[in-house]
Amino acid sequence: MADERIAVGIFGGSGFYSLLSSAREVAVSTPYGDPSAPVVIGQIGGRSVGFMPRHGVRHELPPHRINYRANLWAMKQLGATDVILPCAAGSLQKHVAPGHFVIADQVVDRTTGRADTFYDGPETTHVTFAEPYDAEMRAVAIAAARRLGIEVHETGTIVVIQGPRFSTKAESRWFSSLGWEVINMTQYPEVILARELEMAALNISLITDYDVGLADDPDIPPVTHAGVVEVFTANNAKLRELLFEIVPALPLSADRPALTALRGARFEV
Repeated sequence: MADERIAVGIFGGSGFYSLLSSAREVAVSTPYGDPSAPVVIGQIGGRSVGFMPRHGVRHELPPHRINYRANLWAMKQLGATDVILPCAAGSLQKHVAPGHFVIADQVVDRTTGRADTFYDGPETTHVTFAEPYDAEMRAVAIAAARRLGIEVHETGTIVVIQGPRFSTKAESRWFSSLGWEVINMTQYPEVILARELEMAALNISLITDYDVGLADDPDIPPVTHAGVVEVFTANNAKLRELLFEIVPALPLSADRPALTALRGARFEV
């Protein structure tokens, strides 16, 4: 099991695996059922990393059917202290353009019915979640994106919708009016489950298009399938470069708040 230990877990597509040295698959069983896929373990800059496609190997799992608890548990079981949660996303603001990256600092949950805690009782547990994403990891990611010339926004709020449907125009305009920058379907409950397992989390939102609430703006070109695919492909190429900059530079400090999230979180009588 020693050679299967990882420092960092990353949720992403199978395109990353070919870039890992000595990559191998590890199947992990969890108390919450099967994860989306086996974890592929390899090395980036001398640091052991585990990759998992959150939607499954063939992208067969829609956002509301992903077994988020099993996925995060698998990474923790393999030893990860840090998880990177990249995601394709839509923009809710004109200045956040397709092709830009957002290093989110906040998240808003608009999902329903997802299993979003490991603590269903009898041990009542309330973790602090005011700052969902790790400050040190975010600083490393921002600096790395700047070095690579990626257009990056250093803060941003992600609103997570249930899916698999997209928003109505009314919903999208509402989210935009509240000042939120990014819309996505998977960041919740990934990030809170990482916190409950005392893992530090980093989001990288890859903007593929403007959300539907901005569609009537005359300054914004209409969204086309071909255009989204083109931006998605370019974003994935940039993300691979960025991850190979981020992982070796992560401080992995032992005193970050997420790593002691359960301290004082349990209600006892």
